[in-house]
Amino acid sequence: MVYQHIDLTAGARRTGLAAALAALEDEFGLPRGFPEDVLEEARAAVAAHHPPAEDRTGIPFVTIDPPGSTDLDQAVHLARDGGGYTVHYAIADVPAFVADGGAVDREARLRGQTVYLPHRRIPLHPEVISEDAGSLLPLRRRGAYVWTFRLDREARVVSTELVRAAVVSRARLTYAEAQQALDAGAADESLVLLKEVGIKRVALEHARGGAHLRIPEQEIEADDEGGYRLVARAPLPVEDWNAQISLLTGMEAARIMVAGRMGILRTLPGPDATGVAYFRRRALALGHEWEPGVHYGDFLRSLDLTDPRQLALMHHAAALFRGAGYTAFDGEVPEEHVQAAIAAPYAHATAPLRRLVDRFVLVVCDHHLRGEPVPPGVRQALPLLPELMQRSGQLASRVERAAIDTVEAALLAGRVGEMFSAVVIEPPAPAAPERNGREGNGGNGGNGGNGRPAGNGGGPYGTLQIADPPVAARFEDTGPEGARVAAGERVTVQLAEADPGTRKVLFRTVR
Repeated sequence: MVYQHIDLTAGARRTGLAAALAALEDEFGLPRGFPEDVLEEARAAVAAHHPPAEDRTGIPFVTIDPPGSTDLDQAVHLARDGGGYTVHYAIADVPAFVADGGAVDREARLRGQTVYLPHRRIPLHPEVISEDAGSLLPLRRRGAYVWTFRLDREARVVSTELVRAAVVSRARLTYAEAQQALDAGAADESLVLLKEVGIKRVALEHARGGAHLRIPEQEIEADDEGGYRLVARAPLPVEDWNAQISLLTGMEAARIMVAGRMGILRTLPGPDATGVAYFRRRALALGHEWEPGVHYGDFLRSLDLTDPRQLALMHHAAALFRGAGYTAFDGEVPEEHVQAAIAAPYAHATAPLRRLVDRFVLVVCDHHLRGEPVPPGVRQALPLLPELMQRSGQLASRVERAAIDTVEAALLAGRVGEMFSAVVIEPPAPAAPERNGREGNGGNGGNGGNGRPAGNGGGPYGTLQIADPPVAARFEDTGPEGARVAAGERVTVQLAEADPGTRKVLFRTVR
C-alpha cells in the first residue's frame, strides 16, 4: 500500500472539514481508545520493564522523523570503517512490552497497524508504549534491537549483527532540520555519512532495477474566506537517504529469514500489462510520456515533484505496485519471494510501534542469528500474519481513500460553478447499445473515489486531472456523440458538485 500523507494545520482542525474527517472514524468502525484490560496490561508491562543489560548507550544515535512525531521506531548512527562504513540502526524493542497471546497482543492483531487520518492517528499500541516507554525519545534510556551493518566502500553489506541492547538517542531531528544542517555544512559526521551512504545505496537500487514512490507530504490550510488550500512539500533528499537505511535493514532481515528457512516476507509481483498500460495512458494525458524501453524505476526517478502534473503522475504510479502482500514460510522457502519494486527479497522490520508484522520479524531474525529456536508463540503466529496484515491494510486503504476524497471535496467546495482547465485521463465509455428495447445504464463506472474508477464499465463518467488544486475527479462529457473527448485531451470544465459530506466531486465539460 502506498500512503499519501496529509495533515491539517491548526487552523484547519477547527473547521467543518475536521468534523467531516472525524465522522470517518465512526463510518469505518475505527476504535476511539483501548479496552481497559489492554491498558492495564500495557501499564504493567511498562512498570516491570528494564532495558537489556547489553549497553550501547555510547553510540550517539539520533532519530529523523516528520515534525511532531512521538512514536519513534528508529534511530541511526553512521561512522567510517577503514574504506567502508559502519551503520548502527536501533529499532524500538516492542516485543519487550507485548506478551504473546496477552491482551495487548490480541488487540494489536485486531488493529494490524496504526491508521493515519489527516487530523489524528489511531495507534496500534497504547500510547504508554507507542509514544512513551517503547519510543526512542531523546535522552531516554530505551531498549532496542540494534542492527550493525558493515559496508564496503560502495555501501554493499559485508556483515550484519543484531543484538538487544540499551540505547539513548541524543536528538530528535526533523527531516527539515537534518537537511538544513547538511546544506549549511553544519552536520556532524554521522549525518554527512548518511548522505554519502544513502546516495550509494540509491545507486545500488538503480543497478538492481528497483524503484519507489516519492510521495510528498501535504497540509490543508484554512484560508481567510472560509475555504481551504493544499500545500504540498516535495520530499527532501535526506528522506530518501534515511529510507535507504530502512530498506537495507529489511533486505538483510529477509536474507536472514530465508537462510533460516522460517519467517515472513513482504512480496510484490512485477507490474502487469494492465497496470503498465493504465499508467502509460495517465503519463501521456499528463504530458509526461513514458518512453518505451525506459525502466519504470528510471521513469519515476525522472519526475519533478514540484510540477503539479508530474506530482499527480507520481500518485497514479500506484497502479504499478498492485498485489503487495505477505508470505509466511516454515521450512520450504516459497518460489515467489521477491519484492519487485525493491528488486530483492524484503521484510518489514523497522516499524514495530506502528505495524504488527515487524515485531515478529525482529524476534525471528534475532533467534536465527543466535542459532536458537524461534519461540513457539511467534512460530505459530507466522501463518496467521498475512491475513491479519491484508485485512488491516485494506481497512487503512479505504480510510485513506475516503479521507483524501473528503479533503479534495473540501478544497473545491467553495468553487462550484467555476471553470477549470483539465486533462482527460479516461473518457466516459460509450453508452451500451439497446438490448430488448432497453438501454444499459452502465452503473457509475466502478468509481473508487473522486475520479478513481476501477474501470469505466460503460458508465457515464470519465476521469480528469486538474492542476490547481491537484485533484483527479469524475466528469460528464456534455458534447454530442460524434465529438466526445479523448484521453490526453485538454478541456475546459465547470465544477458542478463538491460536497465533503458525501465525498463527491463532479465536473462537466464546457463546449
